[in-house]
Amino acid sequence: MKSRRRSLRTSPQTPAATGSEMYHSSDCGESFTKSHHLKDHERIHTGERPYHCGQCEKSFTCQRTLRQHLRIHTGEKPYHCGQCGKSFTFQRDLQRHERIHTGEKPYYCSQCGKSFTCQGSLQRHQRIHTGEKPYHCGLCGKSFTCQSNLQRHDRIHTGEKPYNCLQCGESFRDQRTLHSHQQSHTGQKLYLCGQCGRSYTHSSSLRTHKCSNINPSDFDVNFSN
Repeated sequence: MKSRRRSLRTSPQTPAATGSEMYHSSDCGESFTKSHHLKDHERIHTGERPYHCGQCEKSFTCQRTLRQHLRIHTGEKPYHCGQCGKSFTFQRDLQRHERIHTGEKPYYCSQCGKSFTCQGSLQRHQRIHTGEKPYHCGLCGKSFTCQSNLQRHDRIHTGEKPYNCLQCGESFRDQRTLHSHQQSHTGQKLYLCGQCGRSYTHSSSLRTHKCSNINPSDFDVNFSN
């Protein structure tokens, strides 16, 4: 790709207010206090990615982003939650996690008012309203609102069952099914019938129970003419 030279233009107004020169992108007008920050930014416009990961072929526009990426390979998690001690690779992930403790949900759905801890969760939720299903199965054509649902579906075709029960060795396609299975070992019965108080290990067992105990007399229907 042909590189383009740009002049580092300084603002005549900003230095008086900030005490430092400002450098502006000639493509989008965004301003920076340091010339090397402008150079890093301009690679977004040129497409240049001179910083390469030696482990996986990924490349980046600036060295800082490469350093952050390398933590995926090294397992380094320098950002720690002060409440529960959980560690994270990126600061943004820690900030999102901390909202679990604070209860903060700053992202609101304009259609139904439901709120979320991060923008990605809001975007996935909004597809319920729009009906958008951008993730498609390459084998059967079925579509899904989020990538995790497609990945779970793909395992039907591949037969992959990556979630293993440590007690009996049985394996499952998704974590939710594993969790439900593990309750058979612990004896937990979390699903309670509001009518009779009977409890069940699985939600499907509770549904079956409710259906089998429907009393026709509960329905006030007159079939006579």
